[in-house]
Parts: sequence; structure tokens; C-alpha cells
Amino acid sequence: MINLNGNLVEDNQASLSVTNRGYAYGDAVFETIRIISGKIMFWEDHYFRLMASMRIMRMEIPANFSPEFLEEEILDLVKENGLDTTAARVKFSAYREEGGYYRPVTREIGFIITTEELSDAFYLLNEDNYEVELFKDHYITSGLFSTIKSNNRAINVLGSIFASENGYENCFLINEKKNVVEALNGNLFLVKGDKIKTPPLTDGALNGITRKKLLEIIKTLPELTLEETSISPFELQKADELFITNVIKGIQPVTKYRKKKFENKVAKDLLSKLNVKARLG
Repeated sequence: MINLNGNLVEDNQASLSVTNRGYAYGDAVFETIRIISGKIMFWEDHYFRLMASMRIMRMEIPANFSPEFLEEEILDLVKENGLDTTAARVKFSAYREEGGYYRPVTREIGFIITTEELSDAFYLLNEDNYEVELFKDHYITSGLFSTIKSNNRAINVLGSIFASENGYENCFLINEKKNVVEALNGNLFLVKGDKIKTPPLTDGALNGITRKKLLEIIKTLPELTLEETSISPFELQKADELFITNVIKGIQPVTKYRKKKFENKVAKDLLSKLNVKARLG
């Protein structure tokens, strides 16, 4: 079952118009959310990022879009699909209602919620080989628009195809200033000695929920120094560790970039702290 504008519908019976603006123009935003036993992880952060994304896209936020209303809509669907006692992935998409060409005739929105079962309730460290390369065919544009999760993901799609064709697990994306911004599916952290760097949002990095939670954790650790600063491609091979963060995987260590192999000591320690934070809400 999926939730289509507040109605539970069999997924094979649900339909959108071919003139849906999310399909036609990428006029939509989305949140990828993790559920553990009927509880939304970091719901407040997801909710406020969704609201901010809709405002940046100049969508009309419905009066009933309270945190309580959306949480109930999500959890009702999770329960309907029998996922309320396990781990689940939820995608909440909001699209501008159809009408017009580039210039919309309305700012009102519709929404879709879908669910998918996950195998692990909490984050596990994946220590398998995870080789990453730089994707240089196209750039992320630095600025506010790149920080939100819109349906304009062409660079991520093309980078994923490049990775698949060349035997890489992931790719790093760069902006027009040639700074490394993020991975295809998450934020980037670089560890060198007792310093941890992550690209700033002003470079075009996604305003990731897990990124935000890790920043909160790292700031409490006196043994580590945190810097939100631009990262050049030359720094990647000099790092002790590289890891990627997102709300589904938590922390994914990079094991190899070009000729350099990396350890995962800091990533492993931070992952355990992230799991504690997830349990606490």
C-alpha cells in the first residue's frame, strides 16, 4: 500500500497524471526517513527540513501539514504494510499540483508516501571493500538550492551509472569551484589526525540529517577538532579516513580511493554514538 494524498491505495492501483509537475519538471521535494519499530528516527529534523525545502521551492504548505499530522500519516502506512515491528525506509514526496509549463498556475501541493522493509533495526558497520572515485563529468552548483532534496537528481543518476560501469561502489561529486562536496548518496567526512572535516552547506552539500547529528556528536568530543570547510580533491589521498553518511546506512567507511587505502577507527566509534542518539530519539 502507498499513501496518495492521504488515501491508502494499492501500489499497483495508484496513478499520477503524465502532466504531474514532479515528473514533468522535477517540481518536487522528498525526504528519506528511517523507522525503527514504529518510531520515526529524528522526525523533528526531517519535518523542519521538509518545510524548509518546500519554502525554497515556493510551494504552498497546507494548513494541516503539522508534525503530528504527517507523523500519523507515515506511521499509519507503516502499520498498514506490517512494518511497525521492524525497520523500514519511508520516502515522503511533495509535488506541486499540475498546471502550467515552467510557470505553475498553482503553488498547492500533493504528496506520496511509500515504504520498504529494512533488514537491520540499527546501524551496522559495513567493513567490506568500498572503493570510491571522483565523478568529474558534471558539477554540483554551490548555493542554497543544492542543499535540499529535490527531484532534480540527474547528476546523482549519471554518477551512479559511471560508478557501476567502472566497478566503484560510489563517487564523490564536485562543485563548479572544483571542491569535493559529497558522495552520490550522502555527505562526506574526512579524518586527518585529530581533525574531522566536512564540506559546508555553502559549497552545495546536502543539508543531511545524519550529517547534522554527527556534527552534534563530534562537537562533544574533546579529542576531535571539527571543521566545516571546503575540501580539495588533493586532500582525499592524504586522509586517514573517509566516510559517507546518510539516514539509511548511518556511516559507510571508504576503504579505497585511487591508490590510497583507509582505516575506519573514527567511523566505528562515531557509529556507536550515532546508534545511541538514534535510540534516544
